[in-house]
Amino acid sequence: MELRDYFLIARRWWWLILLPAAVAGLYGAATYHRPTPSYSASVRYTASQPATLVSSPGYDPNYYRWLTSEYIVTALKTWVQSGDFAAAVNAELAAKGKPLPAVDLSSDNVRSILVVSFSSGDSSQVGPVFDAITTVLQRDNAAVFPQLGGLAAVVQPLDPPGVVAVAPSLRVRLDLPLKLALGLVLGIGLALLAHYLDPFVRDRRDLDQLGLPVAGEIPRGRR
Repeated sequence: MELRDYFLIARRWWWLILLPAAVAGLYGAATYHRPTPSYSASVRYTASQPATLVSSPGYDPNYYRWLTSEYIVTALKTWVQSGDFAAAVNAELAAKGKPLPAVDLSSDNVRSILVVSFSSGDSSQVGPVFDAITTVLQRDNAAVFPQLGGLAAVVQPLDPPGVVAVAPSLRVRLDLPLKLALGLVLGIGLALLAHYLDPFVRDRRDLDQLGLPVAGEIPRGRR
C-alpha cells in the first residue's frame, strides 16, 4: 500500500486507533499512585588496627597502620553487607527506643575508606541509623575479626551523613507514557485489521483491486 492508503485508513478508523490508548490512559490514571519519597545518605569511615599490635621494636607503627587499614576496611565492607550486621544495627536501634522493621545497608570501599549507604522513606531515620551503625562498627568489630587478637579496630567516621532525595526510578516515571504508547500500537493494529476485514466498497480503488469494471462514479458532494 502507498502512504496515502495508510492516511486514509487512519482517517477512517481514527476512533479505533485512539480507543485502546484512551482506555490505557484512564486505567493508568485510575491506578496511579504518587511515588513515595525516598532519601539516601552515606558516611565515610576510616579504620586501622589497634596501636598495641604494632608496638614491637624495629617496626614503624605508622607504616603498618597504613598497610593494614586497607585490609581492615575491606573486611568491614563484607561485614556491613551481612545479615548479622543489619541485625546488630536493628538491635541497637531497638535498645535506644527507635526500632525499625528492617535496615537495608550497602557498602563500598575505596583504598582505605569505607563508605556505608542507607536508604529510607523518612529522612528523620537517617541520623539514628548512622549513630547505630557507628556504634556497632566501633564496638563489635573485635568479635568479628579474630585476626585482631580480641582487640577492637579503630573505626572513625569522617563526615556526618548527608541526606539526598532520590528521584523515582525510570520505570515509575515512564509507566503511564508506556501504557499510552502500547495502547496506540494496539489501536493501529486494530485499525489495520478492521480495514482488512471491512466488507464494504469505500472507493473506486476497492473495485479496481477486485478486477471489476466501473460503469460510473458519483463524486462526493461538498458541504
